[in-house]
Amino acid sequence: MKITDVTLTLFAWDSIPATTYGSHTGQFGGSSQLGLLRLITDQGLEGHAFLGSAMNPATTDGQGLITHLKPVLLGRDPLDRERLNQDIWRRQRAAGVRPIGAVDVALWDLAGKAIGQPIHRLLGTYRESIPAYASSAVLAAPEAYAEEAVRHRDAGWAAYKIHPPTRWREDIKVCEAVRKAVGDDYTVMLDSTWSYDFPAAVRVGLVAQDLGFHWYEDPLADQDIYNYVKLKQKLSIPILATEYPIAGYESYAPWIMLQATDFLRGDVAVKGGITTLVKAAHLAEAFRMNFEVHHGGNSLNNVANLHVIAAIRNTEFFEVLLPDGAQKYGLQQDIVIGRDGLVHVPNGPGLGAAIDFDLIKRKTVTVLS
Repeated sequence: MKITDVTLTLFAWDSIPATTYGSHTGQFGGSSQLGLLRLITDQGLEGHAFLGSAMNPATTDGQGLITHLKPVLLGRDPLDRERLNQDIWRRQRAAGVRPIGAVDVALWDLAGKAIGQPIHRLLGTYRESIPAYASSAVLAAPEAYAEEAVRHRDAGWAAYKIHPPTRWREDIKVCEAVRKAVGDDYTVMLDSTWSYDFPAAVRVGLVAQDLGFHWYEDPLADQDIYNYVKLKQKLSIPILATEYPIAGYESYAPWIMLQATDFLRGDVAVKGGITTLVKAAHLAEAFRMNFEVHHGGNSLNNVANLHVIAAIRNTEFFEVLLPDGAQKYGLQQDIVIGRDGLVHVPNGPGLGAAIDFDLIKRKTVTVLS
């Protein structure tokens, strides 16, 4: 089997609600564009992936994928995933990491379709369901966080994560309000989105620790390993870092060697696909560390993330970013959270997700090839 063509169909995503998760996103909403990546073969099989998100349209990375990665793929056997992964990473400086992630996901999708098995079976299935947690946007007041947390607790969700206003005094009030509202036994986390200096990170971390939060995520700048080492020595609450920078497998090494974080983090978009995530999760497992999978930025990436989660044992949750309107688009049926708080991995061939090709046809802006 050989890859005969690579195309990226850009399609419009409209009516995205005004949303922010912190200063790293700013406020986004309105319209964006996703890209449907198609790896076409001489046997009639196709591998698919989505590129882009509500806040980072596929136009940002799409042309780089076609210009720099397509020539590497044409004429190659798509089942040579590891060799192809090594080759496309050599083009990272020109193409960027997100296109690499999309190509890698599409290669895994194609392999699953060729063999007639879901991706998690190819990886080696560990589980077929996992608890989900709700991950907030930045909300207007502590009371709004408390109400949202209670609503998801009562709907059966396993946990609730706060994206706070990122002003440390206000953030403490949000943490206190949520804990009071949901009670002492419900699982809550804090993701401060790289917003504090070291003194503020200590202040907020001590409060989250005293309130029994499950983890303390990204309090310091994303590459501030020096201060993460110091912070970890000050706190007993688990620290979760490494979601950023946008980088490959080797970026995790200094965090482990310097003992700068308790858990590792990543998703198929910002770490370069399924291949990187599985390697990173196994690396973390060797050090008895969790690898907590981050939201993937679009619906099909989240399906890819879920296949990885199903094939590793050292992760606890599936992340669902709120609101839905800023996250879910392009599938006939998106991932559903059951009343038991669980999400179930698809068992169709490849990704096993039903792409809404009719919607994509109606909303097509252009095709890059």
